[in-house]
Amino acid sequence: MRLVSAQTHRDTIGHRHLPGAGVGAIERARAENLHENDRILAEDARPQPCARPRSPHPEEGKMTDGPVNAPTPTSDAPAGPTVLFVCTHNAGRSQMALGFFNRLVGDRATGCSGGSTPGSALNPLVVRAMAERGIDISGEYPKRWTHDLVRAADVVIDMGCGDADPILTGHRFEQWWLPDPADRDMDEVRAIRDSIEQRVRRLVTDLGLPVVDRARV
Repeated sequence: MRLVSAQTHRDTIGHRHLPGAGVGAIERARAENLHENDRILAEDARPQPCARPRSPHPEEGKMTDGPVNAPTPTSDAPAGPTVLFVCTHNAGRSQMALGFFNRLVGDRATGCSGGSTPGSALNPLVVRAMAERGIDISGEYPKRWTHDLVRAADVVIDMGCGDADPILTGHRFEQWWLPDPADRDMDEVRAIRDSIEQRVRRLVTDLGLPVVDRARV
């Protein structure tokens, strides 16, 4: 999927060709385009947490509806990689992956998560399953991943975003094929959790990060 910037969108919609359209139709289309442009540019003006400073990338996009679950970077931000975990609703898989990642690496890297179409709340069975591992994610909530987050990440892990894969040139991108824990029973959710934990541990090893939590090494 090619990511289109707000500026590109603005330039493009200003030159749409409306064959056979009258002046009224053209003016209406122009007004709609300006309204959409204002919305995009307003979103781009929002602050973007959970992103270590990174050299600018030519492709950018719209912003999140809310904060992501990682600290806003400061001068003391981790020097390690930034890893973004994404799935469809940010209510299960990506939240579990982020929980394990943060537990394993501590402050040696930055973790984020998001969804292509965020749900209204975390899956309670997912929260319970993670609590069984001593990881509390009950205070988290679904958020939308954004192109700015993708651009700021060194590694993007797609755990099921459908056609909305957050792919950008120059990033390490992986797809983890895992079932959605939605509408699954507790035993199935535990199995998904354990699979995610194994994958996150392999990722941490591949990134050369020291493991802080060795309870289940």
